[in-house]
Amino acid sequence: MARNLYAGKLMSGGLSLNILNNDELEQIHLATLEVMQKTGVFVEDEEALEVFHGGGAAIDKKTKVVHLPEYMVTDAVMSAPSKYMACGRIPESDVALESNRVGFTNFGEGIVMKDAKTGELRKTYKSDARDAARLIDALENIDTYERAILSHDVPAEVCALHNAEASLTNTTKHHWLGPVNGYCTRKIVDMCAVIMGGLKKLKERPLITFNTCPVSPLKLVRDCCEIIMESAKAGVGVNVLSMGMAGATTPIHLAGTLVVHNTEVLSGLVLNQLVRKGAPFVYGSSTTAMDLRMATASVGTPECAVINGAVARLARYYGLPSFVAGG
Repeated sequence: MARNLYAGKLMSGGLSLNILNNDELEQIHLATLEVMQKTGVFVEDEEALEVFHGGGAAIDKKTKVVHLPEYMVTDAVMSAPSKYMACGRIPESDVALESNRVGFTNFGEGIVMKDAKTGELRKTYKSDARDAARLIDALENIDTYERAILSHDVPAEVCALHNAEASLTNTTKHHWLGPVNGYCTRKIVDMCAVIMGGLKKLKERPLITFNTCPVSPLKLVRDCCEIIMESAKAGVGVNVLSMGMAGATTPIHLAGTLVVHNTEVLSGLVLNQLVRKGAPFVYGSSTTAMDLRMATASVGTPECAVINGAVARLARYYGLPSFVAGG
């Protein structure tokens, strides 16, 4: 089991960068509660709307906007585990996600790669997904594996299933995967249950965490809702990560972007905990700023690092494990 070093703790040695102080965190939290209650979040899925309504949310049936009172958010934060054990196929690959421990995973999802033999750029295939999993499995400083490559040579409707098969059979490390929709989520849970020897053992040792993204600004679309709910039903972790772009889908300034981001992730948390209290949940982010010249996400920039440093601080404020882009 890997118990990595802490970051951001007040200790006698080491270095930390805390983007937000406690007062600023409180301001973002209060602004988030106001947005969740007054502005609300669009929820596309009918089952999710029923779950929110059953939990006490006010629903505008015409617009499908859900207004969440403060107590629902507080209850969800309190019931979600503060520690998540990202288990691998073998105990030596387990990673503890807790407090301020910092670990690393690779990024995904590549759709073009440079061919190792010809040097030419080409589409990625399932065989590349297998090779990527084997490569990450051999890198000792990469703690977990996120599906790195898309399989273009399989039907798009079941691409997530092929990505899962290629990854799960070629790495012992914990796996992060975007399952696309509820159907593929259930099928991948079945695959993992077979690997682990049953659904009960899978819950005891979660081999996989599902990734899903709200649509900025402030939308939980149908597929996102399905993945959040199916993960909770199966007792498997879900990583809800916003992909807002400051200056495009979120406000240009950092504080406003963080409020939108926080609203999206916490609304996913509320849905997750309403389906199953105590379900494992990861506070995620790939939020960054928009490249004003190219009108694309500016990944790998100082702005990305600052935003996600602030997101990690927010996750610590709520006592939740976090998964953020590295900058």
